[in-house]
Amino acid sequence: MRRPVIRSLLAGAALVVSGIAATPALAGTDATSATAGSVRASEVVHHELATTRAQQRATETYWTPERMRSAIPADVTLDGDAATAAAPAVKAKPRPAAVPENPRPQLGKVFFTVGGVNYVCSGTATTSGNGDVVTTAGHCLHEGDGGAFASRFTFVPAYDNGSAPYGQWTASDLFTSSGWANSGDFNVDVGFAVMNENASGQSLTSVVGSYPIAFNLSRGLSYTSYGYPAGAPFNGQRLYSCSGTARNDPSGLQTQGIACDMTGGSSGGGWITGGRLNSVNSYKYNNDPNTMYGPYFGSTAQSIYNAAAAA
Repeated sequence: MRRPVIRSLLAGAALVVSGIAATPALAGTDATSATAGSVRASEVVHHELATTRAQQRATETYWTPERMRSAIPADVTLDGDAATAAAPAVKAKPRPAAVPENPRPQLGKVFFTVGGVNYVCSGTATTSGNGDVVTTAGHCLHEGDGGAFASRFTFVPAYDNGSAPYGQWTASDLFTSSGWANSGDFNVDVGFAVMNENASGQSLTSVVGSYPIAFNLSRGLSYTSYGYPAGAPFNGQRLYSCSGTARNDPSGLQTQGIACDMTGGSSGGGWITGGRLNSVNSYKYNNDPNTMYGPYFGSTAQSIYNAAAAA
């Protein structure tokens, strides 16, 4: 299989990949089988980040409002073909426009640095035993395909036009799939960050709340996805959502797509179904800007989450 190289994206250009092929999975499965609730070390890649108070302060000081506004959206666009092209729109049918939302404390922007360049994604505070997990896309914390982990990873809950009402939370640990880190596999483009407690000794989710996370659900559910799109016509300064029923990626990847015109910066934003987090914004095809794809949260995602929740 020809794999994408996320470093091309993080050099500042949209990632375009052709010739992607994957073996389709059975409905309700992902690429790897595992016992529910278990942690398979071979599926998990871990990186320790800002663990000392000095490192945390350095990250907090680095992310000024100016740097946040100028961060580059870490978006991913794959090269589509006839199978991935959207059906011609009916004139009377409006395109799937994202809806502006009021800020939510469980949802926020993710900021990070790779190769000396600052990037921005979206993330979701997630229910966990340690109270400190943020769910995002794998490419929002690791370059993929043998590349490096991000540095200065920071979550800003309820970000709104430069406002950070719940402060900035730095990450102590980053987790992603071995499939993403080693091969750039979009089937498992998921990442979990473990945030440091704040200066008052509080965990993230005790302050902002969280969404419970679910794995191995049926395919084809209805979702609302959230994110902070920054590419035109959006500016990254407020939260938006898209709603739709998921369909399988026609290219053969094991991901699912929903109708959504959110742009770069929304990567990593959570997909909510029945009040539970069950995927994240991952990629689009260049011949279908109105469908957003996300990884199926199966046993691989569950293993990575379990590792992060236990950190």
